[in-house]
Amino acid sequence: MQVTVVRQWLGRHERVRDAVPAAVVVFVAVAATAAGPSGWHAPRVGAVAWTALACVPLVFRSRWPLPVVLLTLAVDLTGMTLYPDSVGTPAACLVALYTLATRSTRRTAWITGLTASVAIAGVYAAAHHEPLLVGTSLLRFDFAIAATALGDAVRSRRRHLAEAEARAENAERTRDQEARRRVTEERVRIARELHDVVAHHVTLVNAQAGVAHHLMRTDPVRAHQALAHIKDNSRTALDELRATVGLLRQSDDAPDSRAPLPRLTDLDTLIGGVRGGGLDVTVTRRGTPRPLAPSIELTAYRIVQEALTNTHKHSRGAHAEVTLDYGASALHVTVTDDGPPHPARGSGTGHGLIGMRERATAVGGTVTTGPRPEGGFRVAAELPLSLTPAAL
Repeated sequence: MQVTVVRQWLGRHERVRDAVPAAVVVFVAVAATAAGPSGWHAPRVGAVAWTALACVPLVFRSRWPLPVVLLTLAVDLTGMTLYPDSVGTPAACLVALYTLATRSTRRTAWITGLTASVAIAGVYAAAHHEPLLVGTSLLRFDFAIAATALGDAVRSRRRHLAEAEARAENAERTRDQEARRRVTEERVRIARELHDVVAHHVTLVNAQAGVAHHLMRTDPVRAHQALAHIKDNSRTALDELRATVGLLRQSDDAPDSRAPLPRLTDLDTLIGGVRGGGLDVTVTRRGTPRPLAPSIELTAYRIVQEALTNTHKHSRGAHAEVTLDYGASALHVTVTDDGPPHPARGSGTGHGLIGMRERATAVGGTVTTGPRPEGGFRVAAELPLSLTPAAL
């Protein structure tokens, strides 16, 4: 804990942090010049002074690493020339080379490091009158190379850590975006289900209630039938609403198990309810009916439901025709009516028409809507017989 506090404090005080190695180098120089074969003695003032002078630029090593290398190298080489027996290892220059390697490009660090290594080895060999490639001169060369290599390794490690942190942050950000996208899609899906269920059944209940109210005194039998249809449609609406609300409660189930209940086998029940509401509907099936994916059957069912709801709402008294055509690779669903034009139809901006297109697109199909030339309205959908990988 204390080490972390010290690091944080040094991180906020750059000059102090840069001066710490300089203080260590001066302390080591004092100790090294005070030790001898016969024991401890007074430090060599000249050697310590040159070492301290070389350490002064280290206070700015983080801000100007390359100029600091050049200054410390010049002072260290001068000290090695003036005090060959006392100043043997250019420690200040080694610290500067390490700092340069951690804060510059690899090319700059190694060019500077190799140049400084050759200069240090050459000056040391000349000051001690010995060959360049002997043990002591070569050792100084190795010191400078090692300082550069250590700084380069630290820089590479910091870069890899930074890249790993950036990848982790990006993954976290992407995961959050994906979660928000899925939540939005689920909200749209549930809103679409609620719209289809509520709009259809409430429209039928409203129409049947109007019939019952109108016939209550003049034809009690038909009024009773209308009330029975209201009861049936209300029960069906509640069942479908329960299934839709179940989408919110079954987050761990597979997608197909969370799909609402209605399928094409329930189409006759839907048509019966619509007929009970006073709309004349005929159904035509072509081709060979076959089992389809639950999501495709649900999409076809909802398209028929919404189209008939719109007909009942905008063209009451019209005749509607539903056609299911099972082709070789697609199911064609067509709903037409012969009702009069209505300003609310045909624009394609209602929630119901938008929901049809969204449903069809979700399973890889298409929907087209618009007025018929001979009068009335037409909804045509083309749905695949099987889901593509993109729609799964």
